[in-house]
Amino acid sequence: MGHPSVKKATQKHTWDNYLSWPDDERWEIIDGVAYNMTPAPSVRHQTVAGNLFSQLKQKLANKTCKPFIAPVDVIFSEYDIVQPDVFVVCDTNKITEANIKGSPDLVVEILSPATATKDLREKKHLYEKSGVTEYIVIDPIEEYAERFLLDVDGTYNKGEVFGPQEILPFKSLEGIEINLWEIFEVKKV
Repeated sequence: MGHPSVKKATQKHTWDNYLSWPDDERWEIIDGVAYNMTPAPSVRHQTVAGNLFSQLKQKLANKTCKPFIAPVDVIFSEYDIVQPDVFVVCDTNKITEANIKGSPDLVVEILSPATATKDLREKKHLYEKSGVTEYIVIDPIEEYAERFLLDVDGTYNKGEVFGPQEILPFKSLEGIEINLWEIFEVKKV
């Protein structure tokens, strides 16, 4: 399980290239570089992502902000198209029938061995430069969440870690918080 394979790194890939690739393959493009999204995420990864999405959907019911779960294309630019694991968009003008155009307010990536480096480096940089207010990385094996918040200077802070027995309040979603023990399905002590 090394890093995700890169498709023809000699050229800068665009949204038009992306649309021409086979439907049975999942790819992301970050700064024109294509990343293969295989192998499929583990059961643990999907359990954590599903639990998080389910809680967000319930807590955001009848609110303007809408939660999404992968695979949904988020188009930051012609050269930056990704499928975050779980994300929330509060500006409904960014939501189209086919995809999301522009930055979500909240992005959560669930780490897996195949994508951890990309999530912590390339994707974090993309989300930062694109103005994603809150970026959370969740490790489903070690059972912790790390939250990065956009500072006034447009860069992420050093990050804050939350353990499996803690409540994670979302700064980008006023009044919304989740119990991490429910996301990880561990007994509350």
